[in-house]
Amino acid sequence: MKQATSTIPVVFHTNNDPVASGLVASLARPGGNLTGFSLHALVAKRVELLSELVPQAKAIAILVNPDDPRSNDDIRDAQEAARVKGVQFHVVKASSDAEIKPAFATLDQLRANALVVAGNPLFSRRRAELVALASGHTIPAIYVGPLWVQAGGLLSYGTDLAMVYRLKGIYTGRILKGEKPADLPVEQPTKIELIINLRTAKALGLTIPPSMLVRADEVIE
Repeated sequence: MKQATSTIPVVFHTNNDPVASGLVASLARPGGNLTGFSLHALVAKRVELLSELVPQAKAIAILVNPDDPRSNDDIRDAQEAARVKGVQFHVVKASSDAEIKPAFATLDQLRANALVVAGNPLFSRRRAELVALASGHTIPAIYVGPLWVQAGGLLSYGTDLAMVYRLKGIYTGRILKGEKPADLPVEQPTKIELIINLRTAKALGLTIPPSMLVRADEVIE
C-alpha cells in the first residue's frame, strides 16, 4: 500500500519494526501517509517465558512462515533470547497448509522441547490444527494472542487484537477529522497480556510456576 499511494492515509498494525522496514521515518514522526501501531519485539519475551515454564528444555524451536517478511526479525530475536538462556535453537518453517504437519515431524527429529509459534495469517487460519498438533506431539508451545489459548493452546503473550483494532479506529476517526498521518505517532500498545491454560498444562504434565501464575492476566481452568 505504501508503494501504491503516497497521498491516501493508511492506518496499519504490524509485528515488524515499522522504521526498519521502511514504513515510517520514525515512531514519533512518521512523516508520510502511514501511521498506526507496532507490535514489534515480543518474540524474545516468549522464549523467556517458555524457558521459565520448561526449565529442563535443552532446545527451543520457532515456527515461522518464510514468506513473511518479518520472519527474519522473529528468528533473530528468538535466537538471541535462546542464546542468553543457554539453550539450543532451531528454526522450523511452513509456508503452506500442506507444510504444517511435516513441520511438527521435523520438531520431533530435532528433539525440540518447546515451541514458539510466530504470528502469521497462515498460522492464525490454521489455529485449531496447530494447537492440536502441539498437543499430539506433546510439545509446550507459546502463541501470539488469547484466541490461541482459548482454542486449547498452552499459553500466549501478546496484545489483544480487538484492542488494537479499536485503537486503529480511533486513529482513523482523527484522520477523517483533519489530522495528518505524518503527525500521528506510531503507538506501541502498553498492555501486553499473558494468558495460561491450566487444562492444557495438566495434559502436558506441566506445573505452572506460582511466579508465572501471579503475573498472568487470565488463567483458563
